[in-house]
Amino acid sequence: MIKLIMSGCNGKMGRVITRLVSENEEFKIVAGFDIVDTVSNDYPVYKNPNDSTEKADVIIDFSHPNSLEKLLPFAVSRKLPIVVATTGLSHQQISKLRETASNIPVFFSANMSLGVNLLIDLVSRAAKLLEDSFDIEIIEKHHNQKIDAPSGTALAIADAISSSLTQTRDYVYDRHSVRKKRGKNEIGIHAVRGGTIVGEHSVIFAGNDEIIEINHSAMSKEIFAVGALKAAKFLIGKKPGMYNMKDLVNIL
Repeated sequence: MIKLIMSGCNGKMGRVITRLVSENEEFKIVAGFDIVDTVSNDYPVYKNPNDSTEKADVIIDFSHPNSLEKLLPFAVSRKLPIVVATTGLSHQQISKLRETASNIPVFFSANMSLGVNLLIDLVSRAAKLLEDSFDIEIIEKHHNQKIDAPSGTALAIADAISSSLTQTRDYVYDRHSVRKKRGKNEIGIHAVRGGTIVGEHSVIFAGNDEIIEINHSAMSKEIFAVGALKAAKFLIGKKPGMYNMKDLVNIL
């Protein structure tokens, strides 16, 4: 049985993972971290990670970027692998993850869905074939409570496409501010916010007289929880280093 510490246990994703683990004999949550400790759980919940004494195999983090300040030193001190699924991290925080990875295994992905990461692989391949004659646009849609825009997933898609091309592309987020034709060296990235949309990502390859569109739609948050649990299992026994969904997808 894999023993988990759930950081952000009382948030939306933390509750989904808690429910899935309760239905899965392969995992057990032995402790949780959250600034909200008024929710009833079958495991102890701490506001400060350092107050926890429970023995665990891996940490899953679905919390707030600010939580990493205490969480990463805790993980290193306990030699615990960590799955960081929190979104909206700054470049400085991602650099801190890389530093941490020199001491423990760190799994980080902008999106924990296996389907989204398959989409990233597919559009990267398509971009190589269509580079010379197709314009590339990315549209992402999320619920009206999401703070960051564009989504980390949309940027990850753009980065994967750009890195697969012979020339680095410019990301264009706001076309209304400049009145000019679309440049050939652009990737347009557009964010839609509304209602309770869990997450939708579309990549459009627009050529002369033809359009190719590759889409992924998340119907519930459960797909991200399933991916996080797969990532936690994947980290068991791994050497210190940075891992991501591409590493996981390659062994499935």
